[in-house]
Amino acid sequence: MTTADGPALTYSSAPGRWVLAITVLGSGIASLDATVVNIALPAIGRDFHTSIEALQWVMTGYILTLAAFLLIGGSLGDHFGRRKVYLIGIVWFALASAACGLAPNAAFLIVTRVLQGAGAALLTPGSLAILEASFVPADRARAIGAWSGLGGVAVAAGPLIGGYLISAASWRWIFYINVPLAAAVVALGGRHVPESHDSSVSGRIDYAGAAAAVIFLTGLTFAFIEAPALGWSSPAVLAMMAAGVAGLAVFLARERRATAPMLPLTLFTKRQFSATNAVTFIVYAALTGATFLLPVMLQVVSGYSPLASGLAFVPLTVIMLALSARSGQLAARIGPRLQLSVGPVVAGAGLAMLVLATHGSSYVVYVLPPVVVFGVGLAITVAPLTATAMSAAPAAHSGIASAVNNDVARFGGLLAVAILPALAGITGMAYLHPDQLAAGFRTAALVSGAVCAAGGVLAAFTIKNPAQLPRSADAPTAEGCFHCGLDAPPLTTAIPVARDQ
Repeated sequence: MTTADGPALTYSSAPGRWVLAITVLGSGIASLDATVVNIALPAIGRDFHTSIEALQWVMTGYILTLAAFLLIGGSLGDHFGRRKVYLIGIVWFALASAACGLAPNAAFLIVTRVLQGAGAALLTPGSLAILEASFVPADRARAIGAWSGLGGVAVAAGPLIGGYLISAASWRWIFYINVPLAAAVVALGGRHVPESHDSSVSGRIDYAGAAAAVIFLTGLTFAFIEAPALGWSSPAVLAMMAAGVAGLAVFLARERRATAPMLPLTLFTKRQFSATNAVTFIVYAALTGATFLLPVMLQVVSGYSPLASGLAFVPLTVIMLALSARSGQLAARIGPRLQLSVGPVVAGAGLAMLVLATHGSSYVVYVLPPVVVFGVGLAITVAPLTATAMSAAPAAHSGIASAVNNDVARFGGLLAVAILPALAGITGMAYLHPDQLAAGFRTAALVSGAVCAAGGVLAAFTIKNPAQLPRSADAPTAEGCFHCGLDAPPLTTAIPVARDQ
């Protein structure tokens, strides 16, 4: 991966700092929208007088296209230029954001959120790929670490900024604010970011695989969201479920035969890689389902303002930023199995403890303890989980292994948002009735906690501690693995010294 003249930027140079700032700002607006919309859901629902199913689509529409196109977004950058695709993604994201803010009804907002997710899929992999291609190898890990840490700040700031904008003006401003930020990224990116391609890329882009993935994800999402209202025997639900299954079959067949597949299925022949991604799917499904409902519950049941419900997540992000890197270092020394077995159980206990949040409005008494326990569990889990998924793949596929792990996490979250509200009895307009929502949220918290803990049990039986290889002077370590958000693991090229055999 090279620029026109090879990677030449250093971390301490002004050009290097410009590139870092531009990639952080661009990926930050996508991360911000992944977290801030949760805070706005009650306001959107009241404004449009819409059901919980429509609010689920507001969330899942974005995740759906982001998950479906994330892998191909990276391929487009490798083929046509990472700066070009990154800036196109920024412009696309900004236009879709403006359309979201102008939405006259829920249906229009859902469509524009789908388009917004597609733009995020273009810019998200490009931000990190630009850093890899632009910085000299000696400074690459430092640049990626700064990118991850600053991205975490963006995630932490998102609910605060969003909560303030919703309280002071309107939920529409959580989308409008993306436009000037995107304009700054485009103006500065065209001037300061060097162009780069992957000269080793050959073959055509797997557009057919991406289309099949969209059909698969859309079919299943529609069926799970709409079945509670339409019934599982509804022709529309049955047709979309069949389309989803057919899309999955076509996707697997396509990826098995394609000369340049979007997702090399041979990666899953390694037990460690498959097991780690199964744990990722379970853990991120649990945390996404719970964090989708928590801000709504805090506002409707406990009377929190949008800003106060956004502040509820701050300790979680602080704990992740403070402990994730240390957790990765510990896993590199002792192996990941213990942490991946214990961490999800601790996180699951924190999720189950969220039933306390429906018992009173005091944040310190009823909300903070579960959030702290949940955050500690995630800090134990996330860095070893991502690092193990990457180390289980051949070194030549470390980039795609990280992208797959990222996508699996998003897919888990997509299904959780689609399934959990109905499973907990939160359907129709129930989310606007405090008693019904409180009862449903307690069920959802217990289900999420049990599912998350099950991820730890699965890890205990399937994850192995790989043999330690001798460490060379320039070998990457788990110290380079950071967590930059709660919506999915980071796209990072750092791999632990432990290698699956």
